Order: sequence, then C-alpha cells, then structure tokens
Amino acid sequence: MAALHADKGSFVLNGRCPMKPPAGSQLAALKTDENDNGILGLVLDADKSDKPFVNGVNGVNGGPANGHHHGATNGTGCAVGNTTLDTMEHCMESRVLVLYTGGTIGMVRDDDGALAPLRNRLAGRLRSSTTFHDEEYAKLRFGDGPEAPLVLPAGRDGRRVLYTIQEYDPLLDSSCMGVDDWVRIATDIKANYERYDGFLVLHGTDTMAYTSSALSFMLENLGKTVILTGSQIPLWELRSDGRDNLLVSLMLAGGFVIPEVTVLFGERLLRGNRTVKVSADSLRAFDSPNFPPLATIGINIDVDYRRVYRPKDTEPFTVHCKMSSNVGLLRIFPNISTNTVRSFLAPPLKGAVLQTYGSGNIPGNRQDLLAALKEASDRGVILVNCTQCMHGQVAQVYAMGKVLYDNGVVPGTDMTPEASLAKLSYVLSKSEWDLETKKEKLRSSLRGELTSPSKMLADWDALDSVVRALGVEPAKVATLLIPAVACAAAAQTGAASLAALMDAGADLTAATLEGRTPLHVAAYDGNLDAVRLLLLHGARVHAKDRYGRTPLLDAVQMDRHAVISALRQCGAHLGAANPGLGEKLCSVAAVGDVKRLESFRLAGADLGQRDLSGRTPLHVAAQLGRTTASLFLVSSGVDVLAKDMSGRTAAELARAAGHGILANAVSKSIK
Repeated sequence: MAALHADKGSFVLNGRCPMKPPAGSQLAALKTDENDNGILGLVLDADKSDKPFVNGVNGVNGGPANGHHHGATNGTGCAVGNTTLDTMEHCMESRVLVLYTGGTIGMVRDDDGALAPLRNRLAGRLRSSTTFHDEEYAKLRFGDGPEAPLVLPAGRDGRRVLYTIQEYDPLLDSSCMGVDDWVRIATDIKANYERYDGFLVLHGTDTMAYTSSALSFMLENLGKTVILTGSQIPLWELRSDGRDNLLVSLMLAGGFVIPEVTVLFGERLLRGNRTVKVSADSLRAFDSPNFPPLATIGINIDVDYRRVYRPKDTEPFTVHCKMSSNVGLLRIFPNISTNTVRSFLAPPLKGAVLQTYGSGNIPGNRQDLLAALKEASDRGVILVNCTQCMHGQVAQVYAMGKVLYDNGVVPGTDMTPEASLAKLSYVLSKSEWDLETKKEKLRSSLRGELTSPSKMLADWDALDSVVRALGVEPAKVATLLIPAVACAAAAQTGAASLAALMDAGADLTAATLEGRTPLHVAAYDGNLDAVRLLLLHGARVHAKDRYGRTPLLDAVQMDRHAVISALRQCGAHLGAANPGLGEKLCSVAAVGDVKRLESFRLAGADLGQRDLSGRTPLHVAAQLGRTTASLFLVSSGVDVLAKDMSGRTAAELARAAGHGILANAVSKSIK
C-alpha cells in the first residue's frame, strides 16, 4: 500500500499521493479508511499519535480539520509532533524569479577575449555550479526535466531558494535601457507575482539607479521583495564581485520580505530610489547618500526592518505602465544662457528636474534666468528643485531658494536626480490628478524617496532593568521585546493597544524569533479591527513565519472569513505555486467541511484544483457521500464533468459508492 520511490525521494500512498518525508523522520503507521480510497495518509512517530491524517494533511497544513487545536502547536497552527510529510516538504522552500536583462554580470569572453553578452549561457553555467545549484536535491524534488528550477544549497536554517531564470532577448546594455524596458520588467513581475515569493533583476550598472527608481513608482502597493543587482566583473572571471552579489540577492529575495525595490551591491542592500552610482570601477559602485542601507551583509545578513518602507494603503498590488517621456534634467552652471534654459523648457516638455547649487540656489543676480523658469511654470511645466551635492537637501534657507519656491518650483528635498526624474515621469502620467495634486505628490514621500519627519520609539521605563539584568545593549533587548509585545497586543487587547504602540513609534511589522508578526496573530485570532489597523500602517501581507505560513493561511485555517476578505483586498494570495493545495482541498472535502471550503474560496483558491492522484475536491466529496460539501462545490462553479485518472466524473464515483441521490443532484447541475 505504501512504496518508496528512490528516484523521487517520496512515499507513495496507494500509488497516488507522493509525499517526501523530512530528514530524520521515521514512518510509524499507514492508515486507510475502510473503502481504501487512499484518502488517509501518514503519521510520524514523534508522539506515537494514532490519529489519522487526511491526505497527509489534518485540516490545513497539519491543523485539525475543524480548525480547532488540541495539544501543543508550533505557533503556526501545525501541531507539534503531528507534522505531516507534505507540509515539511515545502515549508522550507521559497521561489524567486530572476529576470536576466543583461549587463556585465552574465558576460563571457568571446573568441577574441572580449567580454560579450552571450545568450542561453547563464542558466546552464549556474546549474553546473555547486554554489548556485544543489543537483542532488533538485533531482529528488523535480526529476531531470529541463523545466526544473535551480536550487540553492540549504542555508543554516535548512531553507532553500528555488529560482527560475527568464532571459531577455536581446540581452541589453543598460546604457540603452529606457521607459519601454522598465515597462517590460514591471509587466513580467506582474505576470508572475502570485507564482513567486520574490524577484531579482540582473541589470547593467550604468542605469541601474534609474531603473530601480522607476520601478519603485511603477510597482504600486508592492508586497514582495524586488532586488536589482549586477557586477563590475563578470560571474565567471577568476575574481568577481558578481558571485556574492547574485548569491546574496537570491537569499534575500527568497528568505526575507522587504516589500521595496532595492539594489544589492557591495555587501549592502539599498533602497532603489535612494541609490546613485558613485564609481565606475570600485566594487562598491553604488551608494545611498541620504538614507542608510536597509540591510548589511557580513557574517550575518542584518535587515533593519525599522527602515523598510511601509505603504499606508490597503489596495492590492498593481503595475502602472504609463510613464511620461516628456521630462528632462537641467543642471545649472555658471553663465548658463537664458536661451539654453528656454529651449530646454519648451514644449513638448512637461516637467524638469533642476539641479541647483547647494541647498537649492540659483544665481541671485540672474533675473532673466528666474523669468525663464517662471514662464515655464506658469505654462504648466512642473519644475523640481534638487541639489547638485551628493549629501544634504534642498531647503528654503537662502533667499534664492525661497524665490524659486515662491515661483512654483517644487522643492525636491533630498531626492536623488534619478529618483526625481523617475518620480516626475510617474506623477505626470497620472491623468486623474490635477496640476496641484501632482505638485503635492512630488512634495510628499510616495515610496520613501525623500525624508519625512518620523517618530522614534520612546524609551520604556522597564527597559533599563531588563538591560541591567541581561547585560546586553538596549537596542537588542528592544528588538526582542517589541515584536513579542506587539503580537500580544494583537492577540489580546487588539487595535487600541496596537495604536498606542504605534504612537510610541514601535515597528508593528517586526517579527518574533518564530517569524510571527502582529498581522499573523491578529489574522489567526480573527481580530478584524487589529488587522485593518495593521494593514493601514504597512503590515506585510506576504510575510512568512519560520514554517512558511502567511497571515492569509492563518486566517484560512481558523475560518476567519472577514479577515480573509480584508487580506485579499490588500493583495494577499495563496500563490499559484502553492504546494499541496490540491491535497489540502481534497482533504477538507473528504470530511465535508464546508466552512473551510468557503475559507479557501474567499482566499482565491481554485476549488477545482486536483490532488496528485488527479482527483478534484468534488470527486472526493461525492465518492464519500458528503452531500453538503458536494453541492457547495457545484454551486461554486467547479467543473462537474471533470474526470479523474480512471476517467470517471464525480457523479459516476458517487453512484458507484452507493450515493445515488447525490449522484443525481450533481448530474442535474450539468447545463
């Protein structure tokens, strides 16, 4: 009844349901129902449990089918000691899509010894590298098929990153890239958004800061990690910065939820719209002059989640592809002629970034220059004032800076020229905004591209005594305590306490050591007010705990329908590549749990999805005589004519099992 397929590394139940056992586990028992339908699965011997598991899943990912827990849990709803094989198989994996647009990182030497971008080389070379591909694991999981993803070796925590490379044709020199290429990248991310946990763009260095800035605005309500990286030296040279840049980028994109467009270069993760290229030949070619790194890479990868941008919107992810090309960048220099300025600002130009002196000044004795700028502004051309300096910001400290502001020029604060240009292109393309709204948006921080006043967490009175008792730094204690306190507030006292913590400056997106965030806890407990508050303040709907569970999965497990709807509105999804979803749905159908089926439906699941034996939930429910569940599935629009691997429909299975009335009801639904 059970067999071990060595070539797949998985147990097969009744020839139908493969599940890969976790390392070190032992098979204790195999139980089937009296009809030997292959519905019931494997039980591990960790606690000698004699409770059957449906399709290897007791409810959802190891939780009881009725959504209630009995005994210890691991904080995700998975019962400790009752962990099922298929749950363990996938919860330590994440998927990353790599968009290879070109650049030095993938170049190879041609016959003349010159570096050139050669197509269809990168994936093959990475597959042959033990640093970038665990061939043994990949064969066990996916076989030898050409479509199998590349797999990074397991990290210290056992997690693996599965990644797929989508190579552009032609491969582009970044100096040739522009708006059309940004749209292509953004569109590819949108098309694959639900299939992958993170995205990596391999890009040339010359215009990487422009692309990262543009994507930060085009990818609206982003909830997943998007990283751009490249190198100064190709991957395959004896000495290369590309290897570390690529490896760390894959680990970050697959292992961390940093819902921003970022640049990884020289052991630092930088906010994309704060990044500038500062060197043509240094391995630290990029810097973020006015904003600290989001993460630093040393012995450990340290992510500063306090600085990660958190949108205050509950809309789902979307892509804005229409960018205005009628923008320009004008650098003020001594004796610049009025004719030059007027010609530059002439139609069809709609907006321009002015790079001025110091803190935003132009020559005070050049009334002709000021007149030319005012003419353009009065004509509706939007002008943004940015400093030529690497560090610092535009401020109305000096008279001429204030004169520009009084004549309609928008202060760019501490935005980089690249970010200013991209933001201007984005704002001008928003036809639903009038001129004043566009100027207001330029003055405001849309994606963390400019500095706004912010609160910092006030010192806690109790913190000093804890610090003295533990003998550690206050910052480290706060890192441990604040997530725990916030999770407790989300579970017990709800929105009011969370709001108080927020007013004190607490980071409510921070996770506990188990990876649990306040949003996980509020979703699990069904605290809708807390969920809404957290979403409005940038909580990450795609955050996974150490067991791979998202807030949406927690809400599904506990049948929190209102919470599921709120999370879905904010862009949460189960993912097109959600492993074992067919098995989970069939196991729920097997016990007739209509409430759980409705939870999955609200979460966006395809209720007609098949399990590994080719059966749909309707097949399972009908065969077992689950009338209410069967009729619910039919009313949800599943395909009642779908056939299993034996060629039988749900009605035929029901009739063969002696459920004639149910078979007739299903048959009558056929139009």
